[in-house]
Amino acid sequence: MTKILFFIPLVLIASAASAQQQRQQGHDACARDVSRFCRAQMQDGDQIVLACLKQNRARISKACQAMLASHGQ
Repeated sequence: MTKILFFIPLVLIASAASAQQQRQQGHDACARDVSRFCRAQMQDGDQIVLACLKQNRARISKACQAMLASHGQ
């Protein structure tokens, strides 16, 4: 039982680290596009910036387009 209880936090930590890494990759792929096309929305939250990127999809980089597509956007 102790082994199971020890394992669960490790899984949660690994999941959180993976999610952080995915966010960082998304940030890296789209940072320049956000700066170019969505600068005015940067302080309005992630959902507003995402909407801006989607509105400018034809103009954003291929890497950012791929990142959006890989996340179902």
